[in-house]
Amino acid sequence: MLRNVNLVGRLGGIALATLSLGLAGSPAQASDDLVVRYDQSQLLRMPRAVSEIIIGNPTIADVTVQSGNMLVITGKTFGITNIIALDADKNVIQDQRVVVERDERGIVNVSRAGQRQSFSCTPNCAPTITIGDEAGYFNQVVQNSTTKLKFSESGSDGGGQQANQ
Repeated sequence: MLRNVNLVGRLGGIALATLSLGLAGSPAQASDDLVVRYDQSQLLRMPRAVSEIIIGNPTIADVTVQSGNMLVITGKTFGITNIIALDADKNVIQDQRVVVERDERGIVNVSRAGQRQSFSCTPNCAPTITIGDEAGYFNQVVQNSTTKLKFSESGSDGGGQQANQ
C-alpha cells in the first residue's frame, strides 16, 4: 500500500497537496505478473521467435515485436490484461498477465473540491496529466503540450531553411 503525506501550504495558490512517496510496494500481485508503468515501456524476451501477438485488452497495453523474440509492452491506461505470443505454427510461446499501474515516485496530486490535478516533481514541479485528473486541467495541459510541440517542430523545420535563404 502506498503511503501518502498530506502537505498544507501553498503550491501555486492551492492549499492542499498529497505527495505519494511510494515507500511501500503495491498490493500483492502474482509473481509472474509483468508490471508496466502507465506511459512507460517494458521489455520481455521470449524463448523463441514470435510471429503473432494477441492482446487481451489493447486499450490497457500495446505490444510490438522487436528482432523476433523481444517484445516491447507499453502501458496505455491502468488495468490488467494479458498478452499471448504465438510462433509461426500458432503454438503458444507464452501467455503473460500484464498489470499497468501508475508510477507514484515524484508525483504530487493536488485536490480542490474533489477535483485532482497531477504534477511531476522531480525535483521541480511541473504540470503532468494522468487519467482521472479534472477535465479542464487535463485538457489545458494537453493543449499547452500540443502547442509547444507544434512550435518546436515548426522552429526546427523552418529555422534552418530560412537561414539558408
